[in-house]
Amino acid sequence: MAGRKPTAGAVIQALGIGIGLVAMVGGFVLIALQYRPYQVPTGSMEPTVNAGQTVIAEKVSGSDIGRGDIVVFKDTDWGNTAMVKRVIGVGGDVVKCCDAQGRVTVNGVPVNETYLDENPTVGRAGPADQQFSATVPAGRLWLMGDNRAISEDSRVHLDQLGGTVPASTVVGRVEGVVLPLGSMHSIARTTVFDALPGRAATDHGPLGLAAYAAVGGGALVLITAGAGTVAGIVKRRRTRGA
Repeated sequence: MAGRKPTAGAVIQALGIGIGLVAMVGGFVLIALQYRPYQVPTGSMEPTVNAGQTVIAEKVSGSDIGRGDIVVFKDTDWGNTAMVKRVIGVGGDVVKCCDAQGRVTVNGVPVNETYLDENPTVGRAGPADQQFSATVPAGRLWLMGDNRAISEDSRVHLDQLGGTVPASTVVGRVEGVVLPLGSMHSIARTTVFDALPGRAATDHGPLGLAAYAAVGGGALVLITAGAGTVAGIVKRRRTRGA
C-alpha cells in the first residue's frame, strides 16, 4: 500500500523546525567560536560595567583596536589575571590630564567622554587631581577605567614603559554584558573619538546577529512544533466528532 503524501501543514511544520534549528545552532556556534565571557570583579569600569558582572568579548587582534574600544587584556606587568579597561591612546598618541574642564586630551584635543558617570560619588580625575602626560609608543596602548576615581590603570603604571601595555596583550573587545541575566545588554561602540585623526573605536562583530539567530531560531522551533501539535489535536477531535 502506497504511503500517504505529507500534508501541506506537515511540510510547513518540518520546514519551520528545520530552519529554526539551523538558525539556533548556527547562532550558538558563531558565538562559541568568536566570543568569550570574562568576569569583572571590581567597579573600575562603572557605570559601563558594574562589579561582579560578566562581559562577553569578541576575539580580536590588538593591532586592530582603536581609541574608545573596551578591551580584555592580560599583561604580566599588571598582574596575572585578565583585566577590562578602555583604550584612550594608541601608538603615537600623546595623552594628557587634564584641561580646564577636567577632560583628558589626546594629541591636544579634549575628549568629551560621555560614557563616564556624570555624577560620580567620588570626583573623577581633573585639573586638581592626578596630572599626567604620556606618549604612547608604537604597538602599545594607553588604558583607563571609566570609573576614574578608583581605576588602577595606565596612570598608576607610569614607571613601566609610560603606563602603556603591548597591543598584543589584548585578547578581546567587549561588546556586552551577559550576567547576571537581569542586567544583560549590549555595549554600543562609542563615537567620542571619531573626530580625532587616526584609529577610532572599531565596529562590533556579529554578536547581535548571532544572538538574534539563536533566540529567534529557538522560538521558531517551539512555535512551529507547538502549532503542529495543536493542529493535530484539533484534527483528531474533529475526526472523532464526525
